[in-house]
Amino acid sequence: MKDKENGDDSSPPQDRPSTGIEPVQETPESPKAGPEGATPSSPIAIEKPKAAGAAEQRAVEQRVDADGSPSSSADHKPRIDEAASSVAAKSVPVKKPQSFFKERPLPPIEIAPRTLRYRSRRDFLLLGTGALAALAGGALLLPQQMLSRIGIDRSIDSRAKEWFLNRALRIDDDVAEALYSANRKVPIYTKSQITPLKNNYNGATPDLGYIPGWKLTLDGLASGLSVSLDIRNLLTHFPVHEQITRLVCVEGWSAIAWWAGLRFDDLLCAYPPMSQAKWARVESSVNLDASGYPDPYFMSLDLATARHPQTLLATHFNGQPLTVDHGAPLRLLVPVKLGLKNVKAITKITYVAEEPRDYWAERGYSRYDGI
Repeated sequence: MKDKENGDDSSPPQDRPSTGIEPVQETPESPKAGPEGATPSSPIAIEKPKAAGAAEQRAVEQRVDADGSPSSSADHKPRIDEAASSVAAKSVPVKKPQSFFKERPLPPIEIAPRTLRYRSRRDFLLLGTGALAALAGGALLLPQQMLSRIGIDRSIDSRAKEWFLNRALRIDDDVAEALYSANRKVPIYTKSQITPLKNNYNGATPDLGYIPGWKLTLDGLASGLSVSLDIRNLLTHFPVHEQITRLVCVEGWSAIAWWAGLRFDDLLCAYPPMSQAKWARVESSVNLDASGYPDPYFMSLDLATARHPQTLLATHFNGQPLTVDHGAPLRLLVPVKLGLKNVKAITKITYVAEEPRDYWAERGYSRYDGI
């Protein structure tokens, strides 16, 4: 026993008065010997088991006090320490609340080996069946020429196949449209980062002959009128904004270019569309096909994207007026969309309530074309 637990101090031991009542021993074991220098007549504090309760501790103390034993500060000190140790032994640790996102240990799961083997075989068969079904379904969506080359002569109806592929593509468009934010802007670059921009006209490059008589027609306005503007009207009545952004083509290439022009949003404010309008049909009547024949180009653009602060009706390229190669005298620049939405040589903008036709969407491409 430690000295503190025994209540050892420098005061001489005193004889215990005879009262005829012997303290009840809580344990059958004989008390251990005290420290060196202690006499048999000295009162020895008996160590209580940790399981003993505070009530028993107080009962023993009351018996000792009833015998008339002297009560000193040294005598009470071990009792307080013993009571504290007894309380500490019975204290219950408080568990800290775990975070909702903190990983919790998985409970052990016991399962019979026979059941485990059965479930493993079943899961393997289900996984294999699902993989084969997915492979067969994907194969049927391949072009018929490729299917014939690998020995498969049957194919699902072309209309059903087209519907399924368009539906899958449309889901991607819906997700991109839901995540669209007018506050998200594409990066702005410096002039030292400008890269060459090739002429990627859809079809043949038009002849210069359309430039002198060019006009921009606006339809679907709130006024109910049709407005015709030339390039001088646009440059005179609207402020010009510059930006150096990246043009991303659906073919996989991109280029950083310096553009200038009026914001599409400024045109919408000056000539408001009808209240129910949600889309703009942007078209070029001077577009040609690869053989040089007229092939009008048209594209759908939601008005939310048209109002984006980086959407321009560009009039200048690299500090100079647009050339025919790049859509003179006015082209659409939508940095948050792929290049096929950036119509060159715009001749007409029509505001409509329902999503209009789109040149490339009718040929199997996406309608949204967001980056």
